[in-house]
Amino acid sequence: MNKERFIKEINKLGIKIEKNSLTKLEDYYQILKEENSKYNLTRIIEESDVYLKHFYDSLTIAKIIEINNQSICDLGSGAGFPGLVLAICFSDANITLIESNGKKCNFLNIVKEKLKLSNVKIINTRIEEYAKSHRELFDIVTARAVAPIKYLLEYGIPLVKVNGNFIAMKSNTESEEKNINNYYEKLSIIEEDRIIFNLPIEESLRTLIKYKKIEVTNPIYPRRYSEIIKRDI
Repeated sequence: MNKERFIKEINKLGIKIEKNSLTKLEDYYQILKEENSKYNLTRIIEESDVYLKHFYDSLTIAKIIEINNQSICDLGSGAGFPGLVLAICFSDANITLIESNGKKCNFLNIVKEKLKLSNVKIINTRIEEYAKSHRELFDIVTARAVAPIKYLLEYGIPLVKVNGNFIAMKSNTESEEKNINNYYEKLSIIEEDRIIFNLPIEESLRTLIKYKKIEVTNPIYPRRYSEIIKRDI
């Protein structure tokens, strides 16, 4: 995806990107390319692939929820997708990135400082630890394909404000959603919307699922990681 096609496609998402944001995305790509070998960030490094599979893909969240001045938490942010892309394109949103890998956090801080992203906070910790002490803080919590949906819900829902949303950004979810109804009940959530689509050009399958939190989360969640992977709620 070249830059002209990128602009055209995000316009279809309802995103009118400013010139300053486009410049920051260009700089972000250059930093990613320069630092990738040090931090083992991504196998996708060709410019056209980054614009499609990282930048555009991150912004598809706009298909399912409007981004406008919210507090947003990105779980397992890695090289900053979708969190840093959202911070660049929606400067009125406040973005918190949770990443347990210290080297990746170093990279995120390099991008934050070089691009002067004052709306970004980077936290180097495990998600389940952060969720224990930062409950009901965010309007939107999201995660992009970092773990099975059940795990993501248990990690992320405690962070979401009542009436706020968790957005799962996945490819095919069928195998991940077996026996998931108990999570809805125990975590006090409902599925509010689901959008299935294909990326432009290469036609890769994508699924966005929007969950709404309807009550304060039981303080027993999230469980320890060892418990989460052993058995369902």
